[in-house]
Amino acid sequence: MRKHYALILGASSGFGKAIATGLAKSGVSIIGVHLDRATTMPDVEILKADLKSYNVDVHFYNVNAADAGKRTDVISSIKEIFSKEEDPELKILVHSLAFGTLKPFISDDPNEMINQKQIEMTLDVMANSLVYWTQEIIKNDFMKRGGKIYAMTSSGGTRQIEFYGAVSAAKACLESYIRQLAMELGSKGISANSLRAGVTQTPALSKIPKSENIIANAIQRNPEHRLTTADEVAEFIVDNYKNNSHWMTGNVIGLDGGESIVEL
Repeated sequence: MRKHYALILGASSGFGKAIATGLAKSGVSIIGVHLDRATTMPDVEILKADLKSYNVDVHFYNVNAADAGKRTDVISSIKEIFSKEEDPELKILVHSLAFGTLKPFISDDPNEMINQKQIEMTLDVMANSLVYWTQEIIKNDFMKRGGKIYAMTSSGGTRQIEFYGAVSAAKACLESYIRQLAMELGSKGISANSLRAGVTQTPALSKIPKSENIIANAIQRNPEHRLTTADEVAEFIVDNYKNNSHWMTGNVIGLDGGESIVEL
């Protein structure tokens, strides 16, 4: 029986942390890429210990996932890990990178407006990196037929939120990349889907200015009048990856308890 691995980009907090935990509980070994400062590394060490308690292999890399050189280093490390296994397989790729500039496009104060470098960085981290990592995974034959690619998007990919312009563009771009990957990888039996979670209390959400308004609106619209949890997203991935469901590909899958279908 093949040993299954998951590569999670953004593994140390929020959705990535919940997904890593859910998959580890199901016997999937975790390769996590994250970017943490010294102040949050103790939490990362606790997470790694928790994951290892499920008797799976855990390999974490504290690097910038959008850096080409660091990506090459991690891919080389995965090659080395797989070379020591009898029949390893990268079953799952999760893109959950949440690092972008939250500034308006237009402002009376030119210093407050987002600039070209910030827009390009946001799109590179939150969208373009999905393509580059997938290219490396396929080129190195890590992922076989039945592999699953998941990218975390948001309702901001189709709606506009104050200060969210560059991130919104990145989410729309990410969804387009997923559709393209679904088309190009379909013949290999590899599926690619975007996951649109409802508003979820994560570190990324707390960084959005006026996030309290977003939370209040979501609670009011959600049929259960609560936020989505990261664990609920993880539960979907754990359930879905086990099934031969590669025919479901190229979609934006809503995981929000009906939040997006309710208008106030």
